[in-house]
Amino acid sequence: MQTEEPHIVKSHDIHIDTDYANWIAEVKHRYRSAQVKAAVKVNAEKLLFNWQLGRDLVQKKAEERWGAGVVEQVSLDLKREFPDAEGFSASNLWYMKKWYVFYTSQVPLEKLQRGIGELQPAVNQKYIKLQRAVAEFDETIKDEGFPLPFSLVPWGQHIEIITRYKKLEEALFYIQQVIEKGLSRPALINCIKANLYEHQGKIVNNFTDHLPALQSKLVQEVLKENYDFGFATVKHEVYDEEELEESLTRNVTDLLLEMGTGFAFVGRQKEILVGGRTRKIDLLFYHIRLRCYIVCELKARPFEPEFAGKLNYYVNAVDELMKSDDDNPTIGLLVCSDMDKIDVQWSFRGINTPMGVATYNNIRIKDALPSQEHLAERVRLLQKELKETKRLMNKV
Repeated sequence: MQTEEPHIVKSHDIHIDTDYANWIAEVKHRYRSAQVKAAVKVNAEKLLFNWQLGRDLVQKKAEERWGAGVVEQVSLDLKREFPDAEGFSASNLWYMKKWYVFYTSQVPLEKLQRGIGELQPAVNQKYIKLQRAVAEFDETIKDEGFPLPFSLVPWGQHIEIITRYKKLEEALFYIQQVIEKGLSRPALINCIKANLYEHQGKIVNNFTDHLPALQSKLVQEVLKENYDFGFATVKHEVYDEEELEESLTRNVTDLLLEMGTGFAFVGRQKEILVGGRTRKIDLLFYHIRLRCYIVCELKARPFEPEFAGKLNYYVNAVDELMKSDDDNPTIGLLVCSDMDKIDVQWSFRGINTPMGVATYNNIRIKDALPSQEHLAERVRLLQKELKETKRLMNKV
């Protein structure tokens, strides 16, 4: 019975057993699930509204019927009626129209729905659960011809995609990336700037020969054909693997961001002792989604056939010494300054471990950067020039 006496709420001296702990854990899980569903529903309803308004502007031929300023007038009417609501600016209404036109002008709605249905990866449970959550809300979402997976992508990300791309395939690729990886708007912009659509899945590899079809497809989606190491700085134009490795791991957060979502850094120069001899792996990662180790060897020069044999050795060593029964086969990744694809493909013959070869670029040279003293002198000279220019202008 609840006491009427004033008191401070605090943890009570009760007997907490396994049943209580399990029950509280279940309650917390239910609440978190309710939070996710509520957020998804709100986003879904807002996006459905945007889709419908964009559709209305198109189907009603609003500009032809009511004049060129009709979108601005609709904006004013909606803001007057809903002064506390966001998203009714004229520019946002134009985006709604553009969004609807972008997808419906390229293919019929039925074909669009089928194409979007193919976005769903069989292994992505997060996507499946979210899609089911949205489907539970309102049958009208599906009746409007609104592509259901779109409700899992925030409006800001939709705007970035339709303003940067013209082809449906590219847009759907980035829709999938946002859904699968939960990309924020800045993260999506970084993927777009890195031209992820063009680079993803094109790494030279032998994955299809040595991995199950689904795992091979996933690995090719995760690994890039080229890595932008623009965050790393070396001292001289001619540098070796050790200096490159040191520079990359000095900025391990940037390294992981460039490698992609799901990479966990296990270690640098991971030591292997075999037959009394020590060998060291340049970089070792574990990929959470792939559920496997990724052995990364760095080469500060173009690919040579013997590199494949060394990488093969390290992949086998990790399989023997570190891989558990629950892990998928270890992947080898060689990152070098340049390569010839024929060289790589021939080097893979006779090798039974899954591996790929990628390149890197944009390493910065420290000596090429101006010193602080040099920058200060440049600023001083610029200020002097501006002062002299101003003095001459005043004389005119």
